[in-house]
Amino acid sequence: MQGALTLTKEERVCSKKLIEQLFDKGGKRTVVAFPLRVVYLEREKPSADAPSLQMMVSVPKRLLHHAVDRNRVKRQVREAFRKNKYQLLETMGGQSDKSLALAFVWLDEKTYESKKVETAVSRLLNKVGEVICN
Repeated sequence: MQGALTLTKEERVCSKKLIEQLFDKGGKRTVVAFPLRVVYLEREKPSADAPSLQMMVSVPKRLLHHAVDRNRVKRQVREAFRKNKYQLLETMGGQSDKSLALAFVWLDEKTYESKKVETAVSRLLNKVGEVICN
């Protein structure tokens, strides 16, 4: 896979409309692997060259009060996703007309080392892959 270990601008959820669809009541699914929760939405690919995966990270200010901590967590989650997204891409391999939007939401009041965050992201991607294939 060319570019499998990158995270481009197209692979990030930026559209307010898509964010609203992700967090709206209907059609979404949630999986938890503490300290993260992922909310995902399966949808039709808008165009042939659109990415199969899009992601965003949300860290609530009420949990981590300092911007430095929130930014660190977001950086850790993005890096872990970048390294492990191939797991989900391989699982979705046959579904070239489907697109998946993911929103990672932080659930804890403290930060963790990168290894633990990467493990949580990897578990979440595996669980999402299992649910989508079944």
